[in-house]
Amino acid sequence: MQRFITYILILCFISPCLSTLSNVGTTNDIYNVMEYGAVGDGKTDDTQAFASAWSKACNGGGMSTLVIPSGKSFLVTTVDFNGPCNAKILIQFEGQIVAPPKDGWKGGEHFITIERVNGLTIDGNDQGGIDGDGSTWWDCISCNRPGLLAFHACNDLSVNKLKISNSPKAHVSVNECNHATFSGISIDSPATSPNTDGFDISLSTYVLIQDSNIKAGDDCIAINGGSSFINATGVYCGPGHGISVGSLGKKRPNDQVSNVYVRNCTFTETQNGARIKTVPGGTGYAKNITYEQIILQNVRNPIYIDQGYNARLDDETSIPVSSVTYRGFTGTSSCVFAINLNCSSSGCYDILLDQNNIVSPGKTASAFCRNAHGTATNTVPNVGCLSQ
Repeated sequence: MQRFITYILILCFISPCLSTLSNVGTTNDIYNVMEYGAVGDGKTDDTQAFASAWSKACNGGGMSTLVIPSGKSFLVTTVDFNGPCNAKILIQFEGQIVAPPKDGWKGGEHFITIERVNGLTIDGNDQGGIDGDGSTWWDCISCNRPGLLAFHACNDLSVNKLKISNSPKAHVSVNECNHATFSGISIDSPATSPNTDGFDISLSTYVLIQDSNIKAGDDCIAINGGSSFINATGVYCGPGHGISVGSLGKKRPNDQVSNVYVRNCTFTETQNGARIKTVPGGTGYAKNITYEQIILQNVRNPIYIDQGYNARLDDETSIPVSSVTYRGFTGTSSCVFAINLNCSSSGCYDILLDQNNIVSPGKTASAFCRNAHGTATNTVPNVGCLSQ
């Protein structure tokens, strides 16, 4: 009997400790920017409140949720959300963040930078948004205009249902990130807004952009050097300059892009559809690229390889382009040359066009090839200009 009583007393003593240990790493602490001094009236500078809330969330333990509440508009100047963090972080992004106009800008390459934060989730819940007040910048072509939202060295990233608009320059930059998913993203800027790419991706792997709507003044998605295993599916692009690989060969000595898969996307009134662009004289490669099941609505250049981007091509060699597939394109082109394969003297190889039907209303659609090698099957217009 005494042994039994002793056992019960020991169990009662250690049970709270066991309970405490079982909860380590599972707590979810809430950090609402309003509790750190944010006003949310769209006029008061709430930058410091965001920085303070982020610092607490990042340095917490277990799970941390940073809350940007709905029904509020937060004026924020340049802000950095830096890691690494002790906690795994969710940003519950349901309010609005607005940038200052050009005259109120305090410097920096991007408006919001998130850097070295692994396992981050941002959920906009179809409510949260960022407005960059880009119209105060766009007329100043010579200005060093900032981008709106940048992710640098963030692995296992998930961004959902967020609205991003009117960036002075690129809306979302993804650099040195591995395994990142962007889903249900809405990007909205006028066709006349200069260099306002929807997504700029560089030096990143396994990036997925899905079920998103992008209206921009430049590429809806630009896939730049050092990137591989990049997927876009269910993306509506327009206005904009299409979904592009490159330009390659200008900024880095060895620009390499591979394993790009663009599927079930729609281009409406865009300058380009599926584009690969390289600068003469560069080094690197663009290979294993597939565009398939693409809907075109009055697109100027539906299928376009341009190895003389922003330069006279002449006979200068360019970055090799190979193993490119265009399959299942349907719709209309506003240009006579619905297919334009303009390669350097070194040539583009293993180009496959299959089951495409592109017409130019009021015109006879045609194809142009220069040093392009591959095959075309069941494709309209006829691509008899391809070399074997």
